[in-house]
Amino acid sequence: MPPTLASLVHHSALKLTVRAGADRLDVPVRWAHVSELADPVPYMEGGELLLITALKLDAEDPEAMRRYVKRLAGAGVVGLGFAVGVNYDEIPEALVDAAEAERLPLLEVPRRTPFLAISKAVSAAIAADQYRAVTAGFAAQRELTRQALNAGPEGLLAALAAQVDGWAALYDASGAVVATAPEWAVRRAARLTADVERLRDRPAPASAVVGGPETEDRVELHSIGTGRRPRAALAVGTAAPLGTAERYAVHSAIALLTLTTERSRSLHAAEQRIGAAVLRMLLAGQPDHARAVAGDLYGGLLDAPFRVIVAESASASAARAHADGHARVQAARPASAAAPAAPGTGGDPLAGLAEVAEAAAARSGEAVLVVPDGERLVVLAGDGSAAVAACAEYAAALEAARAAVSERTAGEEDELVVGLSAPAGPIAAAAAYKQAEQALSVARRRGRVLVEHEQLASGSVLPLLADDAVRAFADGLLRALYEHDATGRGDLVASLRAWLSRHGQWDAAAADLGVHRHTLRYRMRRVEEILGRSLDDPDVRMELWLALKATSTE
Repeated sequence: MPPTLASLVHHSALKLTVRAGADRLDVPVRWAHVSELADPVPYMEGGELLLITALKLDAEDPEAMRRYVKRLAGAGVVGLGFAVGVNYDEIPEALVDAAEAERLPLLEVPRRTPFLAISKAVSAAIAADQYRAVTAGFAAQRELTRQALNAGPEGLLAALAAQVDGWAALYDASGAVVATAPEWAVRRAARLTADVERLRDRPAPASAVVGGPETEDRVELHSIGTGRRPRAALAVGTAAPLGTAERYAVHSAIALLTLTTERSRSLHAAEQRIGAAVLRMLLAGQPDHARAVAGDLYGGLLDAPFRVIVAESASASAARAHADGHARVQAARPASAAAPAAPGTGGDPLAGLAEVAEAAAARSGEAVLVVPDGERLVVLAGDGSAAVAACAEYAAALEAARAAVSERTAGEEDELVVGLSAPAGPIAAAAAYKQAEQALSVARRRGRVLVEHEQLASGSVLPLLADDAVRAFADGLLRALYEHDATGRGDLVASLRAWLSRHGQWDAAAADLGVHRHTLRYRMRRVEEILGRSLDDPDVRMELWLALKATSTE
């Protein structure tokens, strides 16, 4: 601890006597300063023990002493040392009364105790305190390093919490709590998610102090990582501000966690490269080779039903609107790529989706394969896994955000389009990938963020006819019939619709129209003549029926 007025009073060589403010002696002393100025306040920083002989003071004037002491107390001076036997044989009562009124400790310094001795005592105590802090800091660093090597981040947090006599929590890049120490701090750490998200939006390194009734204590937040965006965050909660030794411990923990995080980033980049190779083999119909390359890296992911997620940014998706086939999966992006951004940060939504999937899988102990491919992202996750659910929630959040903004903002390039396949096994990976691409294409056409392939199979084909290209085809195919009907020479379009809806049954269709079947036969011959197509061809009947449905959706 730093020196206090009490420690100076108890210093046997100084022989100091307390004349006022005896209840304020536990205040730390930052320095001892000698000044005979009538107003030394402009030269004070606060925390000083001021030593005087009253050479230029009228120490017997009560009003002058009240003003003098009041200014000292307002400047943060923690005590006043008055040397007796120099200008005054004893401390004047006016000064004693003024010190008592302001509750400023007043110490009587005997003539045989030079001010230099007091300054040396304060300096020595400060140096000893700093030495103890540095020694304790090095000891804490050794203990934190040992725990980090032997027990990982959990052990490091436990050691840090013990060092600061409080609690510590580690958050991942999405703001979710990864670990806490002690365990009772889980709830307290969870309350700070919003603060961690705000910290993440600031360039690293960043820190913030949080306090108030909701946190129950003083909490420091520190970003972890050396990239443009933090990869994690550390929270340290204590009942009081950190001392020097505790500060050393926190800084050591930040350094160790940063090293761990950066090492994890390199490993993550290597895993992504392996994941890209595994995915290429699966799509090439080589599941056995894929298992051999993956080894234990993805656990049982390749042996159980999984889902394939294909995602693109809206701009990239639009550029692919008329492309055929699926994209070739390339090697993962290098580790120097921009760090992911979680929902609501205005960052890269593809990176945000990857981050969400990986974080959910890590929290639930599941395996997930995430392969960035330029402007496209491919994810393989177990059917019913937390990663799939997290991706769906992420897409739902973006969908809700899109609905809440203007059309101009909704069209910006930071949107996302996602397709989700049906459950599949390794042998059917290529088919599942194609399903995900088909679902993505439908999501793009419908203006949706995410579409599941199973939803398409269980729904109707009619909503797909709303596409502009389909409507243009329908208009071109039926235009001659509409133009004929506009002349009032018959109702060919309605007759065609009735005949097709009755599967070519003349009597039933004629009854629906309220005409004779011979009239209907005549009209169908006119349809064939005008269109130049035979209604005996099933493909022609199918195209005409879809064209009629497409025009009816307008």
